[in-house]
Amino acid sequence: MTKQVIEQFDAWNIKNASIQFMKGGKQEPGTKFGCVGTIASEPETTVLSKKCGRATIAEKTVTLKLNVTVSAHVPVQVLRDYFGLSNEDLKPGIYSYGSNSLGKDFVFTADVVDEFEDLTKLIAFPKASNAGGFTINIDTSQEELAMLELAFSAVADAYGQFYYEAITAELEEPEIAETWHTNFTRKLVEKTEPDTP
Repeated sequence: MTKQVIEQFDAWNIKNASIQFMKGGKQEPGTKFGCVGTIASEPETTVLSKKCGRATIAEKTVTLKLNVTVSAHVPVQVLRDYFGLSNEDLKPGIYSYGSNSLGKDFVFTADVVDEFEDLTKLIAFPKASNAGGFTINIDTSQEELAMLELAFSAVADAYGQFYYEAITAELEEPEIAETWHTNFTRKLVEKTEPDTP
């Protein structure tokens, strides 16, 4: 099969967002995250400097983690798992949030769509966790229901990677796209055979 190379991709829409929570050290199958309005990431970096006396002769910027913000309409159970609301020791249907509340770690995936070229880019943050506390903001004067803004940290996975992407037209194995939003792992995207010289 000839490999297709995409040279231009214009992000236009976000679809099929999924969150795969970690529970008891195991990754759960992906669940729909909700209707997503925006995704933005900003690297948190440090600068490594090489000096000769007082003069800086070389610098390298190293990314420590990605700070990601997502605005979305999010399902109730996803929000409870994300923020760490619990009904432990409470009657059925009652949940609480307190100083012991810890959100679950997760994998976040989504489709970024180029409507002009009919292309889809799969994106994944493989090791993420809530970076902000539980907030409530209800504005009854709004005519349109506002999306929730969720901030999370995407840290390096066991392979030192913060982020993965793939344009589906460039994939040679269709099962990658089929599994991306339900069970994203490094094994899914890793070569089975090493490169030969």
